[in-house]
Amino acid sequence: MEENVKYEQAVSELESIVRKMESDQLDIDTLAEQLKRAKQLIQLCKDKLTKTDEEIKKILEEE
Repeated sequence: MEENVKYEQAVSELESIVRKMESDQLDIDTLAEQLKRAKQLIQLCKDKLTKTDEEIKKILEEE
């Protein structure tokens, strides 16, 4: 998983994948690849949100 992908980039790529799926632009092989990529992007977003939440809580506790 690429840690250097920014949250906004991941969300944008996910939106692009969803648009392609909704408009039936993907053949079955590409669909499987895109679903795997979407799963990776979702996990990356979850990880970044969790990490940010933990950092915010830590900062607030220090004050």
